[in-house]
Amino acid sequence: MFMGEHQHSIDDKGRLIIPSKFRESLGDTFIVTRGLDNCLFVYPRNEWSVLEQKLKALPLMKSDARAITRFFFSGATECELDKQGRVNLPKHLCEYAKLDKECVVLGVSSRVEIWSKETWAGYYEQSEEAFNEIAEKLVDFDINF
Repeated sequence: MFMGEHQHSIDDKGRLIIPSKFRESLGDTFIVTRGLDNCLFVYPRNEWSVLEQKLKALPLMKSDARAITRFFFSGATECELDKQGRVNLPKHLCEYAKLDKECVVLGVSSRVEIWSKETWAGYYEQSEEAFNEIAEKLVDFDINF
């Protein structure tokens, strides 16, 4: 399980240090793709397979299903860490997530998220007020906080 918030920087060559506590769980190769809310999603191979199966099960005749499948798969890239624990992020993914220099790397249960520091700060500030309301809505899913 991934958890925690870590501040890191992208170097001039587009490399980002992945927190050491995430590296073993990500494995030798992992998948980086566009995420929701203008961040990147990073999946270990086994979790990517779970998502892949769920997306494959969506009805091809539904335009929303085709759109979400395209969104995740067209941006997906297999990545690996170098000896210093850095990942070289593809330019198209950096552009999508507006990653420039300062980044926030989050552990979010079964995946890692990579955010620009500015986008994360804006998202968190905007969402902070809504977290109590969101928690109340999730009571129907039998989640106890």
